[in-house]
Amino acid sequence: MNFELIHLLSESGFVGDVPVARLQKSCEDVPRVQGVYLIVRTSDCPVHFLTISSGGHFKGRDPTVTVRTLEERWLDRPKVLYIGKAGGNGQRATLRERLHTYMQFGRGKPKAHWGGRYIWQLEDAGALRVFWKPTPADVPRHVEQGLLTEFNQQYGQLPFANLRT
Repeated sequence: MNFELIHLLSESGFVGDVPVARLQKSCEDVPRVQGVYLIVRTSDCPVHFLTISSGGHFKGRDPTVTVRTLEERWLDRPKVLYIGKAGGNGQRATLRERLHTYMQFGRGKPKAHWGGRYIWQLEDAGALRVFWKPTPADVPRHVEQGLLTEFNQQYGQLPFANLRT
């Protein structure tokens, strides 16, 4: 898969292309099916990191990391910053439910979406775009792992906000 050219995401079955700021208000356009999703930065402007995360303090844990940590994880070329999944293997969460939880976490709510928390220290987090791919015939975790493996092979590390496979 091409992680740098956004217009090619549809060739890999991804749809959506919805701004984070819009999904933080409502996820009603996101389907209630299992699948995988991508958080994508379309801007070519230099990235700016916030010193304090807008993410919620779930179970009392502060999602903020140092700007240096963020700088060390940052890759300029790929536009895909985070790869996530919803449902499968006994999990009943749908893309809509999982993205709703993630978006509310980014608004400072104490929600259970610790993965991808680095996104909420990007100054332009609201302008990021969300793409999703329903996976009715596949296990979302397997699809997610395949994408993470492919990304790691291309760039030598996981996407910016994915901290584990």
